[in-house]
Amino acid sequence: MMSVAEVWEEIRKLKNPCNGDMSNAEERAKFDAYMSRRRELAHLLWEAEQREEQKKRGQQEQHRNQENQGEDMRQQIKALVNADKTNITKLATATGYSRSTISMYLAGNYKGDVEAVERRLEEYMKTQGWNGEKDSSSAVLPAPKTFYESRDARAIMGVCQSCQDYMGLGIVVGRSGYGKTHTLKRYAKMSKVAYIECDDTMSSRDLIEAIETALGIPSGYGTNWKRINGIRDFFNTNKGYLLIIDEADKLVSKYTSKKMEILRGIYDQADVGLVIAGEPALEAQIKTYLLRMANRVDFYASLSGLNAGEVKEYLEGYRIEDAALAELKARACNPQTGCFRLLDRTMRNVRRMMEAPDQTITLKMIEQASGMMML
Repeated sequence: MMSVAEVWEEIRKLKNPCNGDMSNAEERAKFDAYMSRRRELAHLLWEAEQREEQKKRGQQEQHRNQENQGEDMRQQIKALVNADKTNITKLATATGYSRSTISMYLAGNYKGDVEAVERRLEEYMKTQGWNGEKDSSSAVLPAPKTFYESRDARAIMGVCQSCQDYMGLGIVVGRSGYGKTHTLKRYAKMSKVAYIECDDTMSSRDLIEAIETALGIPSGYGTNWKRINGIRDFFNTNKGYLLIIDEADKLVSKYTSKKMEILRGIYDQADVGLVIAGEPALEAQIKTYLLRMANRVDFYASLSGLNAGEVKEYLEGYRIEDAALAELKARACNPQTGCFRLLDRTMRNVRRMMEAPDQTITLKMIEQASGMMML
């Protein structure tokens, strides 16, 4: 299995072998093989990141379990001492340590080899009927997923890959919480990808400056036209770039479409792929106010949200009672309010409530976790 660093090295080495003539069967076959390898590497990267996250989480849990086991034993011994079932002198005699060492250990102030003291004390405690272990001590809570490859995520990745390789124009629309931004930012880690996240306060100059910053171009002080030409020149000199404009629905209204026209102008006169993403309203905005952009769209994805099978797959590794799983599916797949973000935030609250890594998640826990949020 490849590490994250090894997968990234493979991604950096991967080059498009085609000359751009897709009418040629041989060139088309080369391109299909290239795209297949890109998708394979994207999946391998996700798997490698999940393994490293799980390993890191496991190491942290193991360390905590060791600390907790030592603390459990310390508290158990204190309870025996307080109940007059043993005393410091007996503990010192049984372990071969001095009374002061045992006292400092019980107070949590011993600076010597704590593990050695605990091993001796554990042997003694077993004679007192305590086995020094908990059934859940080896259990590890599943690591939070940094990325989940849902149908929607694959659709977004596909649009981005196609636009970058074909210098196409792509549109991605989906409701808030469906994972657009998270997936687009993940794709933006690939080489020659510039990502811009827009907001309602952006002016035309702000948009131009954001693109310059993403490309590493020094912000100019000339007119917008001169700065846009500088961006076009960059793309025409540096082939193979993809420009991603996220939250693009905030750039257009019935009063103005100037900022979207800036993007269309860059795309029309530069060798660059362009992906525009936003809320479902973006599609209607483009069709209504930007017909010249609408008829240029090469690739399109409308996100559908999680299905019940994806929710179950996302929750693999947890112990969940049937009623709790059914509730999570219902919440995540609700056509009005359901989304990936809601599922993820619900599970983060559940994780905070769990008292042990192998604790079974109940319907009551889901209801309590949901009650902490607005939806």
